[in-house]
Amino acid sequence: MSDLAHHLRPGTLQLGALPPLSLYVHLPWCIRKCPYCDFNSHEVRSGELPEQRYLDALVADLEHSLPLVWGRGVHSIFIGGGTPSLFSPQGIDRLLGDIRARLKLEADCEITLEANPGTFEKERFRAFRDAGVTRLSVGVQSFDDAQLKAIGRVHDRAQALAACEEAQLAFDTFNIDLMYALPGQTLAQLEEDLTQALALLPPHLSIYHLTLEPNTAFAKYPPVLPPEDTAYAMLDRITEVTEAAGLARYEVSAYARPGHRCWHNLNYWRFGDYLGIGAGAHGKLSFPHRVLRQVRYREPRLYMDKALAGTPVTQEHEVTRADLPFEFMLGALRLKEGFALREFAERTGLPLSAIEPALAEAERKGLVTRTLDHVQPTVRGFDFLSDLQGLFLP
Repeated sequence: MSDLAHHLRPGTLQLGALPPLSLYVHLPWCIRKCPYCDFNSHEVRSGELPEQRYLDALVADLEHSLPLVWGRGVHSIFIGGGTPSLFSPQGIDRLLGDIRARLKLEADCEITLEANPGTFEKERFRAFRDAGVTRLSVGVQSFDDAQLKAIGRVHDRAQALAACEEAQLAFDTFNIDLMYALPGQTLAQLEEDLTQALALLPPHLSIYHLTLEPNTAFAKYPPVLPPEDTAYAMLDRITEVTEAAGLARYEVSAYARPGHRCWHNLNYWRFGDYLGIGAGAHGKLSFPHRVLRQVRYREPRLYMDKALAGTPVTQEHEVTRADLPFEFMLGALRLKEGFALREFAERTGLPLSAIEPALAEAERKGLVTRTLDHVQPTVRGFDFLSDLQGLFLP
């Protein structure tokens, strides 16, 4: 078990205050593993989902972690996967009740659940809302049947439309997840996807470039993706069309109407804290003199055994002083508005001199603009984000 006294001992960092805290809950099962997916997800074998045992394990995991976050308010909960909507509404209701009984949730706590159209039922979405979910994220990826087949999705266009329409009726705020630069996709096909998504009036849109990640089926048998210049043209078009529809790009892959930005993801990008529970979940927790990262056991059955035995964590390490600037910038520079310099000092416990040489270099290359108290990526910095972030590597 993580020893609180050990984490509270003196150290070289001096954090002015602890950042906001979120909770991430990982539900690792899917109907079928998508060929591009590198998340910790596992196909449900022979229709068996060990829902109750897994929920027991999550509660044990949470109780194991309570000393590390005792007394801190939780601003957001994100239930991700896998396909969390495979769990019954009763199971989600139980999960959120167990969390509420153990953590201090802020009055306006944002509670997001990821849902896939392949698990869609009208009553189910409304029951998730009644269980306390405040925001649904619908993993559509495309509204084109041929594209959906090419990327191995289990749903079709009709199911995607029905799920989004029901999300719109059941929730005040919801997100549609789309992907672009899909196998063989043309600019015209992307525009059709975008037009269809925007016709559903989502308050939030997440749009990701399909990438071939290691250890996936697509890495082993790569499909033919659109050339790079087509992908750049697609991104330009996405930005134009979403802006015209009243959704502002606030993060590299995220577009939202006023008041509908995803608080949970913003907390990640701003180097906030998050407790991660569930199979393979990652977490980041701050203490007055150190920043801690944790990883849970990845394989669901092993995770359940370990969590129920009171030992869910497989890896734990302190982020080194040398790594903190890069880890902070990895998220902060994804935000279009950038970040306040005092936030860097507050959240890393480091002086601004730790990033001054890299900031000066970024400014010289035209990748950021800065004032006495603020840093913001330029359009060029946004386009060459990994180059910009790389300047802060130790």
